[in-house]
Amino acid sequence: MVEEFRVGVISTTHGLHGEVKVYPTTDDPKRFRALKRVILDTGRERREVGIKSVKFFKNMVILGFEGTDRIEDAQKLRGAELYIPREEALPLADGEHYIPDLIGLKVIDEKEEELGVLKDVLATGANDVYIVDTKEGRDLLIPAIPECILDVNVEEGFMKVHLLDGLKDL
Repeated sequence: MVEEFRVGVISTTHGLHGEVKVYPTTDDPKRFRALKRVILDTGRERREVGIKSVKFFKNMVILGFEGTDRIEDAQKLRGAELYIPREEALPLADGEHYIPDLIGLKVIDEKEEELGVLKDVLATGANDVYIVDTKEGRDLLIPAIPECILDVNVEEGFMKVHLLDGLKDL
């Protein structure tokens, strides 16, 4: 299981006092209000930074970090990813799973035949869609609905699915 979750990516600076605009990669951007610290990954270094201010503008989160008080400091953070430890992730309801835990699961059908490996999750308006890389090298799209997803066992590394008639012939 994944030990850290990405919650955002720094896109650009905001103002002259070291704030940055963050594109949130979490389901609930408002969660930034409760965060005190994040792990900043610039690609060259990883370090924990304290959050001193949180604001919202359109679909972005504007963050101020402790020790980042000038635009010159903030410019160096462009493209950096923000992570939180698993224990700080939002709690899940019964039957829900964190998407990073699903990626890489072996996908099998009701007859225990391997269909492929879950490679991505597509968030749509109605329900998520699981993208499975089949043994034949093509993508199989499976809606994440109870009729199709029979069992998810992250600990044992598999997902059991039922393919609806229209999906079997793709």
